[in-house]
Amino acid sequence: MIAAVVLAAGQSRRMGTQKLLLPWGPSSVIGHIVDQLLETSLSHVCVVVGRDADRVTAALADRPVAWVTNPQPQGDMLSSLRCALRVLPVDCEAALVVLGDQPRITAALVEDLLQAYDTCAQEILVPFYRGRRGHPMLFSRRYFEEVMTQYEGLGLRGLLQAHGPEVCEWPVSIPAVLMDMDTPRDYQRERRRAGKTGDSVTSD
Repeated sequence: MIAAVVLAAGQSRRMGTQKLLLPWGPSSVIGHIVDQLLETSLSHVCVVVGRDADRVTAALADRPVAWVTNPQPQGDMLSSLRCALRVLPVDCEAALVVLGDQPRITAALVEDLLQAYDTCAQEILVPFYRGRRGHPMLFSRRYFEEVMTQYEGLGLRGLLQAHGPEVCEWPVSIPAVLMDMDTPRDYQRERRRAGKTGDSVTSD
């Protein structure tokens, strides 16, 4: 089985409000992302929460997902990923790492990545758009222990650098794999590109 790890423990300092709970269509940013994942053949979805954990979990209360809390939400992405790797099911063969602030990632894109991973010879797969690597990225269980114990300050870039020949760069047709949201301007940009209007950023 392949599990998705949704990194949703960030502090959203530059946004000025909890960006995961910003409106996205009839849902929220995090709700929409999780809904897209649940439409795929993924067997398990684990959401890593930190700041505003109660609010984020409440926003996803009706979805069949697992939770894990990063006790150090001020840490980097690697710290959150490690929290999830510790609790993934024992039969999990690979992890798909999904950023909690990429709401233009679609179920179709994720399914394409899953199928590509099944067919490519390498055990690390990254979406590749116009010469740049993005997210979500997939990697085999054989690298879990390595990620748990190495790459401080580098995160998954360290894994990619250490295993260049084992990385499959899978070409995709949408730039959303390169785009996340850190500021109100980023949020409005992503909304425009998704054809959504009318919602705005408010302060906590």
